[in-house]
Amino acid sequence: MSSTLCSKVEKGLQILNRRWTCLIIYQLHFGPQRFSEIQTVIGISKRLLSERLKDLEEEKIVKREIIMKSPIKIVYSLTDKGLALTPVVKEIERWSQTWVEDEDDEDMEDLNTLQA
Repeated sequence: MSSTLCSKVEKGLQILNRRWTCLIIYQLHFGPQRFSEIQTVIGISKRLLSERLKDLEEEKIVKREIIMKSPIKIVYSLTDKGLALTPVVKEIERWSQTWVEDEDDEDMEDLNTLQA
């Protein structure tokens, strides 16, 4: 793998590795949503969601749109670049379902080991 490709892969992983980023992308793949909808569904603080959305806007993964109807509303949606990440995020979800154990699962295994 060339050093240029390594740099791009590393940058891509750094973007996706930021806490909540994959969940925001996953949530927005369902379509444009208001800030409060995203916050409610994924359970993130307002400050952190605002920060992540700004990061994703800067990366051109998410776009912010002002809808000039009464009342004015702001919605967030995925750009083409963001939509291209949807299969990646879904694959991470699928992999996690199979291979990542919940802490509760680990606690139960520890308890079963102690009882044996």
